[in-house]
Amino acid sequence: MDSKRRDFLKIAGLSAIAGIAVPSAFNSLLKGEALASEHGAAAAAPGGHGAAAAKTGKRWGMVIDVKKFTENPGLADKCVSVCHTIHNVPDFGNKKDEIKWIWVDSFKHVFPDDSSQYKQPEGINSLPILTLCNHCDNPPCVRACPTQATYKSKDGIVGMDYHRCIGCRFCMAACPYGARSFNWRDPRGKDASGQPFIKAENPKFPTRMRGVVEKCNFCTERLAIGQIPACVEAAAQSKALVFGDLNDPNSEISQVLKTTFTIQRKPSAGTHPSLFYII
Repeated sequence: MDSKRRDFLKIAGLSAIAGIAVPSAFNSLLKGEALASEHGAAAAAPGGHGAAAAKTGKRWGMVIDVKKFTENPGLADKCVSVCHTIHNVPDFGNKKDEIKWIWVDSFKHVFPDDSSQYKQPEGINSLPILTLCNHCDNPPCVRACPTQATYKSKDGIVGMDYHRCIGCRFCMAACPYGARSFNWRDPRGKDASGQPFIKAENPKFPTRMRGVVEKCNFCTERLAIGQIPACVEAAAQSKALVFGDLNDPNSEISQVLKTTFTIQRKPSAGTHPSLFYII
């Protein structure tokens, strides 16, 4: 075992005992250590690990029309269900262990830093807001990950390599949106009554294991074969979700952003999310 690996393990052990997160130390120790794999190569390329997507390249983004979800009761739950089914998201049966790729929350929780509370229309704080990973242009989770298990692709998607995840949860601490979940239990297991946590396993998408973090991946596996994200497809009739290339001025999403006022979550965090909300 080389000196860098020994130092890495020493710091990991000390931080676990002391309860101190030291992602910057991990990153320093791992600097220069090539992790030869598909995602390692992507991380080293422009727009990879910690880099902003080139404006001339593709950058996927999404517009969420809250009003249309309000007008179509049950649509948000449909989007959640199809996403979780396709991606083998386990249902552990309680909030404590809950795994969320996409979920519904209230306006006041999704936008806690809004300062215009006395000017807001009545009832806005209780509006149901569809929420998922923001696939930030400047993702703090990518910088915090010591193993490059969290990486950013050239198309702007912030992805996860479950095999590299060591369960340190630095990415969860770094994410200002609470968009990541940790598997405290084995997703491939069963509950006390013998029912599997994954109700109907999709063989086309990998299941995860205990001790790893997971989150929305913008359906990158569907994009690779020319399909749109599952949630966008589920909401296609209502146009409650618009998905497309933010760097293409002629794309539908670019046209919507040019003509409609939208807001983003925690703009002061400087992460530059790829999600935009029409309220």
